[in-house]
Amino acid sequence: MRGIVARIGCASIALLLLVQPIGARADGGFVHPGAMNSAERLDHIAAQVMLGREPWTSALHEVSDLAVPQMTAIGDIDPRVDAEAEASKRLAISTYAHALVWRLTASERHGREALRLIDGWAGFSGFTGGTDQDKLQAGWLGSLLGEAAEIMRQHPRWSARRTTALQAMFRRSFYPHLMQASAWNGNVDLTQVNALLAIAVFNEDRAAFDLGVARLERRSAAYFYLQSDSMPPPIDGDGGNISAFWSHPVRWVDGLTQETCRDNGHHAQYALASALHSAEIAWNQGVDVYARQASRYVAAMELLSQQLLTGDMQGICTNPLATERVFDTFEVGFHHFHHRMGLQLPHSQQLIIERVRPRGVSDWNIFHETLTHAD
Repeated sequence: MRGIVARIGCASIALLLLVQPIGARADGGFVHPGAMNSAERLDHIAAQVMLGREPWTSALHEVSDLAVPQMTAIGDIDPRVDAEAEASKRLAISTYAHALVWRLTASERHGREALRLIDGWAGFSGFTGGTDQDKLQAGWLGSLLGEAAEIMRQHPRWSARRTTALQAMFRRSFYPHLMQASAWNGNVDLTQVNALLAIAVFNEDRAAFDLGVARLERRSAAYFYLQSDSMPPPIDGDGGNISAFWSHPVRWVDGLTQETCRDNGHHAQYALASALHSAEIAWNQGVDVYARQASRYVAAMELLSQQLLTGDMQGICTNPLATERVFDTFEVGFHHFHHRMGLQLPHSQQLIIERVRPRGVSDWNIFHETLTHAD
């Protein structure tokens, strides 16, 4: 699979380094909305929806179905209790769905509901499981709530009181579970980073934002493999046994992830999504992680897409069969590398057209990327 990186080419890498993000403010402050969804991006989607264009119109209907009535307050969450984990998931998904539908359609009903749910989240006291599952749940929920808060701070009825209350809640209840990387598999750290960056933008917290970017860079090198690495760098949780930590790949190839041979039907797709979401947030704030990690991200997208399209692990793992489950993971990265930068990602493009848009699975922070990042 060395050819995946070779196809990017020196000229294309140079282009990636020359094309710069446009989100950074001259004074070094944060741009709002500026988590994974920029104002420019949201305006573009709203225009497509108004014209009834696809795939946005159908994707918006799917998101609108998630914008349903929910309870208004939540105390604490023990992620080990399935009922509590599931209830918090539904609540966070609904909060973000209402926010998106309001922003894309100007529906005041959805705007009022999003504000009501956000006010309920302001009283959230934290995670009580006592394991790294707290960190994962904080990553999943924080990614959704950070995005929702960034969108809703533009609502005419938003107030400084809401900003203060929500920022305090994020510091009190999410930071303790996001600031320290999990020692579990890399998908957890990347999900934490996704949430940390989204929340840091809302909180206008430069230290938290810089920490998230640094963790994204470090974990990307330790999660997305290139043959030029020789072997992946050590990282907390690998037990000093890289081969075992990577689930004993048969072949080490460009685009292999730390969890490809563990479970490419779930964890590898989640991790790739979280990494790309995090890079998109950084981009919208003027920091180009994409360029520095382009070879890793493109190789991972193309290899995983090839496996999912063919059902064949390409001789990389002891298990020869790829999963049949495809998540809505690839639109954000494809939007950047293909539409912004002009790189060819044929396997990713085919997967998006044939599998992701018709029946891709959205779950947790993999939230209907076709609506927010199709082009």
